[in-house]
Amino acid sequence: MDRATLGGVTALLLLIVSAAAAASESSPALRESVATLPVAASGGQINSNSVLVALLDSHYTELAELVEKALLLPSLEAAVGRHNVTIFAPRNEALERDLDPEFKRFLLEPGNLRSLQTLLLYHVVPSRVASDSWPQSRRPTLAGDHVQLSSSSSAGAAVDRKVGLAAVVHPDAVVRPDGVIHGIERLLVPRSVQEDFNRRRSLAAISAVLPTGAPEVDPRTHRLKKPAPPVPAGAPPVLPIYDAMAPGPSLAPAPAPGPGSGKHWFDGESQVKDFIQTLLLYGGYNEFADILVNLTSLATEMGRLVSEGYVLTVLAPNDDAMARLTADQLSEPGAPEAIMYYHLIPEYQTEESMYNAVRRFGKVRYDTLRLPHKVMAREADGSVKFGAGEGSAYLFDPDIYTDGRISVQGIDAVLFPPDEEAPPASLLSPAAHKAEVAQVKAKAKLKAKLRRGKLLEIGCNLLGAFGQRSHFATCQ
Repeated sequence: MDRATLGGVTALLLLIVSAAAAASESSPALRESVATLPVAASGGQINSNSVLVALLDSHYTELAELVEKALLLPSLEAAVGRHNVTIFAPRNEALERDLDPEFKRFLLEPGNLRSLQTLLLYHVVPSRVASDSWPQSRRPTLAGDHVQLSSSSSAGAAVDRKVGLAAVVHPDAVVRPDGVIHGIERLLVPRSVQEDFNRRRSLAAISAVLPTGAPEVDPRTHRLKKPAPPVPAGAPPVLPIYDAMAPGPSLAPAPAPGPGSGKHWFDGESQVKDFIQTLLLYGGYNEFADILVNLTSLATEMGRLVSEGYVLTVLAPNDDAMARLTADQLSEPGAPEAIMYYHLIPEYQTEESMYNAVRRFGKVRYDTLRLPHKVMAREADGSVKFGAGEGSAYLFDPDIYTDGRISVQGIDAVLFPPDEEAPPASLLSPAAHKAEVAQVKAKAKLKAKLRRGKLLEIGCNLLGAFGQRSHFATCQ
């Protein structure tokens, strides 16, 4: 770099520092961050040979851009003016491709400036750490937390240096009189920033909002205030799930009280929050959780259902499956809700119960909240396979969350209802066709008999619940 170019870089850096210092006058978070650092001894001047100038002119452009957006140049200038610093710089690939896009959006939101500052200051140690004398100890950072430095070596092999869980891939990448920069393979995330991000994704911080133009429901009658326009067959219900489902006793095997009893035995909102948090901590289901919380009102509706005693089984597609969805599939009004409805089964099922059912009966059809569509399950390769043809999905992350009311089962594809097509004309002979019709009628009679027995059992249970002891005794 020639003298003219160096002078231009220095002038540009001074201009950026002046603008950042002016902006800090109106930023309480930045004033608090600067107050924790010592005052610079250089009187606001940065040497052209400073490690900060080298950082802005180095190959770590993504990190340098985040430092400028976080308004941290005055704070780092104060630290450099007081003592040597060591900067652990993540490579650009770690910030471009390896970083979760949702986490990066969280860092760049204006309301999360303090979290971004804490994250970046966690990469700066207020002392010089040379690669030839790498310590085996914890070192304080400018963020107020400590970072663990460690190293290991074997005979005839190079020394492996680590900062926390990140390996040092370019030791002594930049060496200057007032500091040194070591290149690391990944971003360092302090616990406080991770907790802030988790709280942002929780139901306590983000409430599900009904989409614009949603039908208004009378809270006293749970009916629409205005008649809804006609919807095509198979479309999601106009009323919310809680209002659309007919009240009645739960037939699920889970121990749950009947809806409408007036006794809210369970805190549905807390349970929905717990299972969404479990999805996020489990990893690989961020997109599904994001749609539940941000794009639809299903999280709120599920909380109300569970509070009233209903039980649900959630078939959760992983992030790879959600990434295969096209923009057209999600851009239509009500499309996210329609997709989610088809992945909610109003029963409590575990991996064991579903696998036992498909092994015994071959194929099982489960009701979904996207009426009247059902999802078919069958046994395949020692697991449960949902759907048919190319639109099928395997159960590969079983029992992610099971608490007796909500069951979450991970699947590897997004399910869609099969297209309703007319059955093909029969090509059987008259005798074979007659035998097939007789077999269908026999199955229908057996199904009706089983259904009458189930209805009788439900009626007896209701009579017993309402105190009709004499009639209840005759049922037994």
